[in-house]
Order: sequence, then C-alpha cells, then structure tokens
Amino acid sequence: MKKFFGFLGMAILGGAVTLGGYKMLIEEPVTIQQNSPETLSTIQTNYKPAFNSNETSSADAISIDFRLAAKKTVNSVVHVKNTAIRTQNNPFAELFFGGNSTRKFEQVGTGSGVIISADGYIVTNNHVIESANDIEITLNNKKKYKAELVGADKSNDIALLKINADVDLPFTSFANSDNVQIGEWVLAVGNPYNLTSTVTAGIVSAKGRDLEGNGNIESFIQTDAAVNPGNSGGALVNARGELVGINTAISSRTGSFVGYSFAVPSNIAKKIVDDILEFGAVQEAILGIAIDPKYDEEGVKIGEVYYEEGTKTSELKKGDIIKKVNNVKITKFSELRGQLVAKRPGEYVDITVERDGELVTKKVLLNKKSTYISRALGVSLKDLSDKEKKKYDVKGGAKIIENINRSLDYYGVKKGFIITKINKKPVLTAAEAKRVIDNSFGNGNPIYLELINLKGEIERYAIR
Repeated sequence: MKKFFGFLGMAILGGAVTLGGYKMLIEEPVTIQQNSPETLSTIQTNYKPAFNSNETSSADAISIDFRLAAKKTVNSVVHVKNTAIRTQNNPFAELFFGGNSTRKFEQVGTGSGVIISADGYIVTNNHVIESANDIEITLNNKKKYKAELVGADKSNDIALLKINADVDLPFTSFANSDNVQIGEWVLAVGNPYNLTSTVTAGIVSAKGRDLEGNGNIESFIQTDAAVNPGNSGGALVNARGELVGINTAISSRTGSFVGYSFAVPSNIAKKIVDDILEFGAVQEAILGIAIDPKYDEEGVKIGEVYYEEGTKTSELKKGDIIKKVNNVKITKFSELRGQLVAKRPGEYVDITVERDGELVTKKVLLNKKSTYISRALGVSLKDLSDKEKKKYDVKGGAKIIENINRSLDYYGVKKGFIITKINKKPVLTAAEAKRVIDNSFGNGNPIYLELINLKGEIERYAIR
C-alpha cells in the first residue's frame, strides 16, 4: 500500500490551483483570468436500476437514495474565490529596457466551503484561502459576500471564515466522524472546475489514512467519490446529509480525480473551529509519549513516556501497545493522532493497552503541547513559564530549546534565547512563533528576529 501511494502524486484540490494566463504591468495590478476547461462531450445514456423493487426491501432502496442528503447540502456549500497580490522581480526589465523591475499582479484561486451556522460561519481548507488579500463567497443562489478570515490551522489544513448576511443561512451540521464505517455511502459536494454546486457519490474506502511524503501525519477519510480541483473545502456528507469531512486532497497522476480522494474528518474540523472561536488558536493535546517506530504490528507501541509533558503518573508504560482510545480501535499511528487532534488539553481519555499479554484500560489526562519545531528555521521552541515571563518582564515569547540553524549558531544564538518579536511584531507563544516563521520563509525576504539572550539583553538579527 505504501508503494501504491508513493506511485501516485498527491494533489491539493482548491485554492492552490491558480488560474493562468496573465500579463504584467508596472503600475496597476492585473487579474489572472480563468482558463476555460476543455469542452467535454455529452453522451446520452439510459439508466437502469441495479435492483428490482419486488426483490429489495424499502429500507435497502432508501439507503441508496441520496436526494434528501443532496437537497440538504447543496445550499450550504459555497464557492470560495481568493485574490492575492503577488510581486515579481524581473531584473532583465531594468537591465535592457530601463523600466521598473518590480511588477505586481493579482492571482486568483477558487475552492469550496461549507456553511456551518445560520449566522454565516464557513469552514474551508487553509490552502484555499492562504495568503489571500480578498476572499469572496458565492452562495448557491448566486448572492456574493465578502468574507473575513477568523482563523486557520495550517497543519490540519482547516480555516474558518465569516460572512454577514441579512437572513439566516442554510447550514450543514457536524456528525461524529468516529461513527463513519468503511463501505458507508457518502456524498462529496463542492465546486469542481469553477462549476456551481456539484454532488458526487461514493463509499468510505478507508479511515485514518496518512498521505506519506508531504511532511505531515494526517488521519484522512478516504473515499472514491469523485473529487476534482475546486472541490477543496467542500462537504463530505453521509446519507442523512450530515457533515463527516472536509474534502481536501486527491491522489493522482494527472491532477484530476482517478479514484481516490481524502477528507479531514469532521471531529477534527469541528474541534479546530471551536478552538479558533474560543481561544483564537488551536489547542493541541498531547499524550506525552514517544512511539516505537520499529513496531509494525496492529496498534501503537510506546517507546518512552514523558511525564513532564503528558501523563502525570504512570498510567502508561514503555512497551505498552495502544489498542483503543475511548473504545475507538487503534491499528496505526495516524489513527491515534486523529483521535488526539480531535481532543483538547485537560480532557481525560480511556486508553486501552496491551501489557504483558493482557488488555488493561487507563484513564489518562491530556496536556497542552508546549514544544513546537520550525523546520524552516531549524529550531525547537517552547512556551515561557510564568516564572520566565516575570523574570524578563514580558507577556510571552518562544524559548529556543534546540538550534540547528547555522546562521543563528554563527551569531551566537543558543539554547535558552527567547524570541519576542518576528518581523517587528510581538509573538506570545511557541505555536505563534512557529506559524509566523514558517509562513515567512520562501518569499525571498529576510526574517527579522528580536531575541532576549542569556544575559537578558536584546539582540536583533535578519535571517534568510
């Protein structure tokens, strides 16, 4: 299976697909116009029911009738248009023509979103709206609204938008994605190829799926419902029209649907939305363990237990094999991560482990993750303690607990230095510092860091 997914490329479906064909101007931004897709031929076909009504019970017939689910969903799925102002440097323009080498243009991308409340909250993918200067929402009735970005979580690819309408809006309710079964019918609703709301059907092919090679550990719901570019951020619903996932990615050789699509489970999406609304940022819960990567049987084997960051007592032990979380079966790490991402710090979970050949269940307290790794900068960051905030008279910051960045090392930045500002703006937590750093890399500009050194003095650096 690993070889299979290694052979197929993962394609992000929505806002990352930019609409080509633009011209560059020196003074005024220009809009990239959408390329029309190739014309598709229409073939008339006859429909023949797969069952005889005299041979099939009414319950079986209802189970494959998606009219109600489609009707409940299409009006709550919206078209998302993002517009970003890009800057391009062309040194040849100044060299040969004496003009301005910096030119600006508008880049337009499209995707989908799902209205989750009557007052206009919309959930979509982070990659649909990332770096957007303007977000426009079009409802299924063609009405358009400007949207505000309330918050986003890049690691799980979820974003929350808000529009203000004069009337209550149709919305889709969250279902418990833990209850979704392999083989269950689902509908994918979105706006592929800039079309209006489109409904496709399929079954749940797998759960807890991790797309290897993209740097993240995910826990996707895999389906064979047709999903294409533009479907990103759209709804995956069950036969009752309840939201079980947010369509996010496909595996494809061509960039178009070839039979496999992936959705962020609704439990994860709902938890991220709740965190953004209540705290302004995602509260990540940890179990306080390291896994044994050599274990390749069913379950997750514990390699180490870190009491200072997770479990407070010896509920879990090195060598335990995690089999269940709150009665949800765990066969691999991505399934365990999916359960933890949907939980909050401070919650208790029942962990069933195999220990010395027997199954035992322990009640474990989840703590808040306080250590974050920025691979872009090459540092590990940790939240400041109350004692450290008082000592340095700061409201917050991110303490460096490991540094493998050669430039920072050259300048003498060591373990224990505290990042207080990035690009001249204060950062209060390690999570915020990681997010700002990772989003700042790759645009060609240096990152400006303000730090407190081990002597309590302020130091400033520009890092590329």
